[in-house]
Amino acid sequence: MRWLFVLVGAAILAAVAAVVVVLPSDRPSKPVARKTTPSPTSTFPTPQVSEFTDPCGTFDTDESAPYAVTGYWVTPTSNPCTWRKQLQEIHAVGGDTVIRIGYGLQYRSVDDDGEILKDGERDSLYKDCQEDGLSCHDAAERDLKKADPGNRVARTYVYRTDEAFGDGLFRCAEMEHRVVTARRVYYRILAPMDGSDDATCDFTKPRPYDLIVVAGAVKNAQGEFKDSLSELLDLGDQFGIHIFPALPLAPRQHDNQTRANPHHIPTLTTLTRRILQDYGVRFAGRDSLGGVYQPFEVQMGATLANNPTLQVYAGQHDIVEQELPGKPILISPYLDARKRVPFGQTPKQVAAAFKALALTGVGIIAPQDSRGTGKVGLFWPDQRDDEVDERLRPVVGESTYGTAYHGSTRDYYREMALMREELLKGGRQVDLWANVEAFEPAGDPPCAPQGSRGKTDKKRLDQAVTMAGRYVQKIVSYMWSDFMTCGSPSLESEVRKDWARPIAVDAIRRGRDVQDGIEVRGYNLKGGTVTVEWESGARDLDVAAVGWLDEDPLEELPEGMQTAWVPFDWAQVPPGAWVKVGVRLASGQETTERLHVRLTS
Repeated sequence: MRWLFVLVGAAILAAVAAVVVVLPSDRPSKPVARKTTPSPTSTFPTPQVSEFTDPCGTFDTDESAPYAVTGYWVTPTSNPCTWRKQLQEIHAVGGDTVIRIGYGLQYRSVDDDGEILKDGERDSLYKDCQEDGLSCHDAAERDLKKADPGNRVARTYVYRTDEAFGDGLFRCAEMEHRVVTARRVYYRILAPMDGSDDATCDFTKPRPYDLIVVAGAVKNAQGEFKDSLSELLDLGDQFGIHIFPALPLAPRQHDNQTRANPHHIPTLTTLTRRILQDYGVRFAGRDSLGGVYQPFEVQMGATLANNPTLQVYAGQHDIVEQELPGKPILISPYLDARKRVPFGQTPKQVAAAFKALALTGVGIIAPQDSRGTGKVGLFWPDQRDDEVDERLRPVVGESTYGTAYHGSTRDYYREMALMREELLKGGRQVDLWANVEAFEPAGDPPCAPQGSRGKTDKKRLDQAVTMAGRYVQKIVSYMWSDFMTCGSPSLESEVRKDWARPIAVDAIRRGRDVQDGIEVRGYNLKGGTVTVEWESGARDLDVAAVGWLDEDPLEELPEGMQTAWVPFDWAQVPPGAWVKVGVRLASGQETTERLHVRLTS
């Protein structure tokens, strides 16, 4: 991708678009920081103590190896000690955000006995949901008909979770309640099919209803139904971490699994409203509740505006705004830059999709960089004729980057950042995060229980961070469970060992007083030397000796990012030459991915 140096007066856009091309005489002023809302990045809970002990052991809450990635996805677990271990590990490498993988709302049929079916067979997960010797379905229909013989259960849905909800989940006590069994707690919800969720609770007028059976928390060893979200939020308080619980996923279309089924969106709206009403009662004041995550993924592309999944985002945003004001919805769509597939998209098309997503009201868009799946490559403009990384060949074959992809990850984040600036100017508040994928398309052995995805290494993760540049407000990663802890050595252990290595994310020409110079942004720049190399020359510039370092990032930049400036005479570089810029520390650690900058005439 190109680095664009813009004229004085376009400082904000310069902060976003300055990527590869350096104009020799333009010296834009320092960009002005602007804080956007909603953004959960500024008020993280402070760790309560430096160390605590509970039945799972003793845990410290220190940040010992703060890395550029500050948020991770985790999968649900039934073992609370696993939560504690994961959050301790995440916080130790600088993590301040945890995003939970979630479950989907599913439309189900029932048999003649009212038993819930799955693939034509009785679903064992719901067989214990019994009331007065009847299945939960038949008991619900019995109660509806008592209110009016014309009432009926028209559709049945199920939702699985490990949470234990409060009374805020229910709206009509005479029809809705918990069903407590020896092992699990179930929740019975009845609502009109149109999603209106009538608050009058008038069941005396005959109509069809949706039944939602929620399979909730399992009884623990102490005989209690513990709420997993409460436990996670408590751990968030302990470690100073924001928790993003998952909202229910929408049922998918049968003929297109990438799109939400519009026939079921009203029911999803009802379930979402109920869950968030309960959260509003129990958690609205919790600092550790950073927001909520909608896990239904969509591809960012030209046709996204017509995708009914956007109705899900918009409807859930409205409910979040009502029930959890100030808490944003986070979504993480994916990119596909491949040229040889009909659905590959250009950076401009992805930017248009970013706008369509932002207009639904979501507060945080964290596009997957898609390098882990091989759908986008990490490369500079002067590397378009290079052969792709061999780890990408299972996806794009033997090819050059320019043949395989419409653009690099950096191109896509740059265009989305420019679109975000346009939206901010129009009053639309949204944050752009980078979700760097901490895995490879294939591995032997694979890291996850399903699929072929394998372990990556810190060098490649540093490269992904570099390519995200300063276009994003935060860097998160899919995911901690499986991928960060897979293999020997694990990626986590590599990060712990090598966290202090500098990572440069961009370099621009910037004068200071009468001196020409170069400004470098990145991580772990303190005590560093800026290295500048081109075909006919090289310079090593000690920041402390000849330049200056600003260790406080602008609010728009990810945590930990620093800015270094050193004097450099750009006249010595031939016009059109590619310049490689890196940073080296006194320890010998240096950037593993150097920036590629081109000077134009």
